[in-house]
Amino acid sequence: MSDAVSFRRMTEADIDEVLKIEFAAFSHPWTRGIFTDSLSSYECWVMFEGQQQVGHGVINVILDEAHLLNITVKPQSQGRGLGLRLLEHLMLRARECEARECFLEVRASNLPAYRLYERYGFNEIGRRRGYYPAAGGREDALVMACTLLD
Repeated sequence: MSDAVSFRRMTEADIDEVLKIEFAAFSHPWTRGIFTDSLSSYECWVMFEGQQQVGHGVINVILDEAHLLNITVKPQSQGRGLGLRLLEHLMLRARECEARECFLEVRASNLPAYRLYERYGFNEIGRRRGYYPAAGGREDALVMACTLLD
């Protein structure tokens, strides 16, 4: 990474670029409506490398519990540590909102994401059968949790 990585809150003006990244990264991406609704309900962030938007993430904090709802890095920018930088930023925000624990679901087939979460300190705590839509029908979600206390 040669350019500095920075973060800022997502705005309505960011959604077109967010959708380009989302649709490039996932077979079943979030829609414009989901992102628009998320702006008023959750913490939505965009990540930049220099001036280029390279990722985004969404977290929800209720009382002392955080839920990582979306984390996406542009496919051309993956494999360079940006996913970890984005995850670290989102978990810092969760801590600042006084979350003590964070939960997430990840596709059982998404091994790079699973390894990223494990590397950060998430542990698998369960499975939701048929949780995600998939090309051949449905796919299981692995439920993971991480304690955010220092």
